[in-house]
Amino acid sequence: MSNYISPSMAGSSRLAPGSSVLSGGPSSASNGTTRPGVLVPTNSVATKDGAVVRARIDPTLAVDDVIRQLCLNLKIQDPPVLYALRDDADELVTDDNLRKKIKGKVNLKLVSAPIIEAAEIVEKLSMRDDKTLRMTLFSLQKFIREEQFANEFLQRDGLKELIDVIGVSHGNTLAYALNAMQNLMELDYGWSTLDQPFIHTVVQILSSSNSLINVCRPATAILKKLVEADPRSQPGPITASSSRAPPAAPPGSVYRYGFDVVWEQMRRERGLLETVVSRLGSADSLMVLNSMMLINSLLSHATDAHWEEFTSELERLNVRKAVVRLMSSHVIEDLTSSILDFQANEVRFILRRKHEPVDPLENLDHFNSLRDIWQMSKLEEEDDVQNEGALRKWRKLGFESEDVTQEFAGVGVLGLNCLKHFVENDPDSFAEVVLEQLNRPEERRCPVAKASNEVVELLCEHWEIFAPGYSTSTTFQPFFLNFYKVHVFATQFILRMWNESGAAVDDFARVVALARSQVKVALRHENVRAWHEVENDFLESEYRAVRDRQMKELENEDDLLSKVPVRNLRAKLYKESFEFVRQQRVQCLLQGAWFVNAIPLTSASAKDASRRPTRPWRFMRLDNGLKYLNYVDSAVKFQVRNGLEDLPERIDISLITEIATGTCAPPPNVLPEHMDVPPSSPLHASPLSFSLLMGQEGSLADQIAPDQSRWADWTDGLNMLRRDGGHVATQETAGFVQALTEIGLKIKLLDLSGEKVEIPSGLLAGPPPPNNDFFFSDLSFDTQV
Repeated sequence: MSNYISPSMAGSSRLAPGSSVLSGGPSSASNGTTRPGVLVPTNSVATKDGAVVRARIDPTLAVDDVIRQLCLNLKIQDPPVLYALRDDADELVTDDNLRKKIKGKVNLKLVSAPIIEAAEIVEKLSMRDDKTLRMTLFSLQKFIREEQFANEFLQRDGLKELIDVIGVSHGNTLAYALNAMQNLMELDYGWSTLDQPFIHTVVQILSSSNSLINVCRPATAILKKLVEADPRSQPGPITASSSRAPPAAPPGSVYRYGFDVVWEQMRRERGLLETVVSRLGSADSLMVLNSMMLINSLLSHATDAHWEEFTSELERLNVRKAVVRLMSSHVIEDLTSSILDFQANEVRFILRRKHEPVDPLENLDHFNSLRDIWQMSKLEEEDDVQNEGALRKWRKLGFESEDVTQEFAGVGVLGLNCLKHFVENDPDSFAEVVLEQLNRPEERRCPVAKASNEVVELLCEHWEIFAPGYSTSTTFQPFFLNFYKVHVFATQFILRMWNESGAAVDDFARVVALARSQVKVALRHENVRAWHEVENDFLESEYRAVRDRQMKELENEDDLLSKVPVRNLRAKLYKESFEFVRQQRVQCLLQGAWFVNAIPLTSASAKDASRRPTRPWRFMRLDNGLKYLNYVDSAVKFQVRNGLEDLPERIDISLITEIATGTCAPPPNVLPEHMDVPPSSPLHASPLSFSLLMGQEGSLADQIAPDQSRWADWTDGLNMLRRDGGHVATQETAGFVQALTEIGLKIKLLDLSGEKVEIPSGLLAGPPPPNNDFFFSDLSFDTQV
């Protein structure tokens, strides 16, 4: 075989193999010289028989053409369709990444095509030989992500074989099989035949205390994927329908599962949810992350049919306490996004409880809660002397009427649960407080139950619990996750202020105003303050000091803003502002931007190191379908045209599990402030850096934004695009939402203040009509003559 190919031959074939290592001949690559008229090889290609050839590959060719030319020049008799190219990391060379492999001079291997590998793996899966099975599954979990391989694997009924293996395997073999299934489910097709027995098998694996960590991780991810494969989540246009049932999944669609399907199997394994919550305390950070993501998915997709049962179980397991512990844990870097997502889900939970009406006649839980509250008060019903035939019961606890459904109308079941928790916190003290109020003159009594409901409103206002899906918290909120405990402190504060100020019934609004001021002070800097400081602020603050501070606040505030109609208007504007900022962030992603390719600070695997770009700059742009981040790496910035023609590479947004910030350092001699930094200097994280993480697979991209605004645009924009995301991570975005809300509120109020319209503090329903003697009272819909 000749060591060199003439220019004419290279030009005709457009792929020029050099010398084979096995032939032992010299080559221009080995002696450092280039003979005139000889093309410089771009890549080394290893063949199945161990030979290594140097070849120059034209980047404009299709991969099929490259393989065809290789087979021709190497005199391989088999059809080229039976071969494929892979790199040393076994990544398949495709038309999308061929240019990148050539530019990086990556070593390549000429191996069996995915269709051949798929056929061989399916055959080996049916053998059930333990050693062969383990090696086969290890390869399968890598190859199954490839579309060509997956199609052939599915066509040969490989999914059935894989399910059978999962049903009988254990240990590392089971871990490999579950990893393969998890990777297959990253495709949006091919697994629509997974049935109830399979889901139950995964649930059993996950609920077993004997399951290994590397088995539980993929099992948790599989359940999460099944929960998210809800018919309501299927892509495509949403058709209008008056039916409240979920839309039917098209034939072959994987969007046929969802919460109800998974929850049905979870209920069969008692203790599964308890096991998942307990794993939030695991030392394995990836196990913790997967468990958090599963809980978040369940919360996000829970349906009305099982909402009460599911959330009650979570409350019984005290999942909030487990999440609060994670906030101070050493693995927090990997969990930030998931904890913020949980906080956003908790906002949905609190708001739903607040809007759920209390109905003791129809709901046994509501009846039992009210019965327990009354029994712990140690009071007795009595006849109402002012209203013959009526009883005096709930008014003794501080309600304004005996209609508890109406009394809880503003705070719903949330208010009922808060009052019950307040009573259960110290039943004897509650009984004493109620009895003490009843022994006072009626005008001096503190309405305990009414105060409890008012505290619920204050806390919802403080934490901006306005609407599901809209949360601008950028920091951890451990006090928010202890809503009931804060409610107890704040209610005790109102009772104490009532006593210390000698308040009367007409002073209720004034005492509530003191509580509103104290809530702001006690819950400030929530992510750094300790619980004992909060408790001290509520239980030890003196009335005079609180009153003096509140008076100073009133000098700088407008009482108009604290009125209920204005607060409701702010809630409406808040939702509109959030959606506006979300659209603005997505538009920034659609326009695209230049970033610096950064150096991650965490120890990376060899696979991550091979992915790391060699060029310092990267331009990224979101496609119009909002599914992919298209990008190009370059040595210098250049004018990128509209569209995606200049952006050959892409990242699937559905693979991103977290957008981590402050995770990487700038490379030397790229940014102006790092031009003279020696390569051996220690690396320091840039505040403008962020990483797109893909679970256990590591980082998909590590970037540094050019400025603070671009950093906020992209980190929050990507968070809002994630299927299980939606939270805001930067102060800039949260500030924009707040500023737009306040500006909109003031503009709306200008119309009213200009006309000198008096805004009431609250709206009360008028009395019913004295009689029904009006013209339409006798109208009937009976059409019979």
